[in-house]
Amino acid sequence: MTSSQSPNTADSAAPVAFIGGGNMASAIIGGLIERGMAATAIHVVEPFEQAREQLKKQFGVVASAAANEDLKACQAVVWAVKPQTFKEAAAPVAPFTQQALHLSVAAGIRAGSVARWLGVQRVARAMPNTPALVGKGMTGLYAGPAVSQADRQRVESLLRPTGDLLWLEREEQLDAVTALSGSGPAYVFYFLEAMVKAGTQMGLSESQARQLAVGTFSGASALAGSSGDALETMRQRVTSKGGTTHAAITTMDEGGVQALFIRAMQAAQHRADEMGEEFGRQ
Repeated sequence: MTSSQSPNTADSAAPVAFIGGGNMASAIIGGLIERGMAATAIHVVEPFEQAREQLKKQFGVVASAAANEDLKACQAVVWAVKPQTFKEAAAPVAPFTQQALHLSVAAGIRAGSVARWLGVQRVARAMPNTPALVGKGMTGLYAGPAVSQADRQRVESLLRPTGDLLWLEREEQLDAVTALSGSGPAYVFYFLEAMVKAGTQMGLSESQARQLAVGTFSGASALAGSSGDALETMRQRVTSKGGTTHAAITTMDEGGVQALFIRAMQAAQHRADEMGEEFGRQ
């Protein structure tokens, strides 16, 4: 089901920790501060000095090179590390965060692996995407069996500023989310690249082609989001038989574009599952 309720704000001032301070962590941190959370209530563990100093300068958060006693005050810990480094990063953090709710945004890593590495039970997972950087993200969510309703509301309060949220009933569905929306912005950029190249080959300037392509994607997505009609029906309304759109769609169908696109996303889903097995081993 889609979560559309307002986030619970009762614990909005409770300290929160971020392990890793990259783009996704920055997107979440920026949203929290914009919604009124004190920067001093946010503790980031970021080993790279340049990234750490940037976080301090940009947001005014508390940033450390390694885990320390400050983490004991944090009621939630957001894991924004690369899947392949998660286990290594967990060891020094675990002694300080037994009391916390743990939220992982690492692709593929199973909740059971996170729980095992940290010695905790309250583990939730999120699969966000890069439009979170501008508050237009789409995030799939899964809560482990020990996660309470209050914990779910806490997850929502952390992630709501990044965009829309979708709770899933089964953890394996997150691999499909990873393939569809997690990797999805790259597919959009891929098609936008092609549209801009085609536009320039047909006589437009690159800036004109980009404005037209981006505006078309944005407008079509907004129209699809506001309509309850089937996507096929919406496409057919724009595709008059014998017209220009019909010529384009026919060419793509003859080239097997839709079938290839589906196979590509299935490959991404398979890789997400592989990553869980590969990086989630003890």
